[in-house]
Amino acid sequence: MRPTEPMPGYGQLLRRAYGSLAAAVRGCRDCGWELASRSWAENAHLGWAEVMLCGLCALGWTLLRRTAARRLFRPLGEWCNLQPKDAAKMPESAWKLLFYSLSWSYGAYLLFFTDYRFFHDPPSVFYGWKKGMEVPTDIAIAYLLQCSFYGHSIYATAYMDTWRKDSVVMLLHHVVTLTLIASSYAFRYHNVGILVLFLHDVNDVQLEFTKLNVYFKHRGGVYHRLNDIISNIGCLTFSISWFWFRLYWFPLKVLYATCHSSLQAVPDIPFYFFFNALLLILTLMNIYWFLYIVLFVAKVLLGQMQEVTDVREYDTEESRRAPAKKREAGPQLPPALKEGMHLKNGLVKDKRL
Repeated sequence: MRPTEPMPGYGQLLRRAYGSLAAAVRGCRDCGWELASRSWAENAHLGWAEVMLCGLCALGWTLLRRTAARRLFRPLGEWCNLQPKDAAKMPESAWKLLFYSLSWSYGAYLLFFTDYRFFHDPPSVFYGWKKGMEVPTDIAIAYLLQCSFYGHSIYATAYMDTWRKDSVVMLLHHVVTLTLIASSYAFRYHNVGILVLFLHDVNDVQLEFTKLNVYFKHRGGVYHRLNDIISNIGCLTFSISWFWFRLYWFPLKVLYATCHSSLQAVPDIPFYFFFNALLLILTLMNIYWFLYIVLFVAKVLLGQMQEVTDVREYDTEESRRAPAKKREAGPQLPPALKEGMHLKNGLVKDKRL
C-alpha cells in the first residue's frame, strides 16, 4: 500500500498541474482525431445493454417525478395552503431534495464506510488502473443512479423545472456532467467519478432544503418564523459549503489527481486532455454560480434584500407592477401568469408537470 499523499495547496496545484499539462502537450506528437478514435476503440468499454438500461432508468425518473408531484407534493402544498407561486415551485425542490439526499448519502457511505480511500487519498483513484477493468457493483449502482438522473435532468430543466436566469448554464452543466459520468465509466475512471459526485451533491441537498423552508414560511396566510430562521441558517451554510466543497476540495482533490497524479500513476493514460477539459469547464461553472451567491450576500449586507430569495429567478411580481405605458407597448401577459406560470426566454412557460 502506498503512503497517503498530503493534500496540496493552491500554489502547488497550479505549479504541478500546469507542469503536467505542459509536459503532456509537448509529448503528444500525434494528437488528433485519429489518436482519439484509436484510444476510444482500444480503451472504452460501454455496451448497448448498459446504455439502454440507463435510458430506461432516466425515463423511470421522469415518470416517478410526475407521479410524486401529482400524488404527493402538490397535495401536500394544497394541504399546507402555500401561496400559489410557492406551491408551483415546491414540487421541484421536494423532488430534488429527495434524490440528492439519497445520492449524497450513498456517496458518503462509499467513501467513509467502505475500504475505498479516495477522499483521504485522492491520487489513489488511479492506482492499479487497467483498461476494461471490472467496476465494483456498489460503484456501478451509484453510476447507474447518477447517469440516468442527469439524463432525466436535461429534459426536466427544459420542460419541467422553473425557468431561471441560469437555466441555459444549468442545461450545459447537465450535458457536461452526463458526458463525464458516461465516459468515465467507459474508460474505468469510476473511482474519481464517485469523488466528484460526492463533492457536488451536498450543495444541492442544502439548496433544495433551504428553498423548501422559504416556500413554507408563508403558509395558511400566516408567517412562520421557524422556517424563516431555518432558511437563513441554510443560506449561510450553503454559501460556506459551496466554497469549501466545490472551490476548495474539488480543485485540490480532484483536479490535482486528474491533472498531475494520473500521469504519475499511468503515464499514457487515455483521453487525458478530454476529461481534464470537462472538469475545468465544471470548475468555471462552479465559479459562475458562486458569483450568484456573492451577489445574494452583497444584497443582504447592503439592505437591498429583506429575506432569503433565489436571485436566479425572474421577478414576475415586478413584471405585473410595470407601468401601464410599458404594458401597452408590449404584448399583454395572459391571466395564466397569475396561476403559477413563469417566463422562459421572454415567453410564458407553463409550470404544470
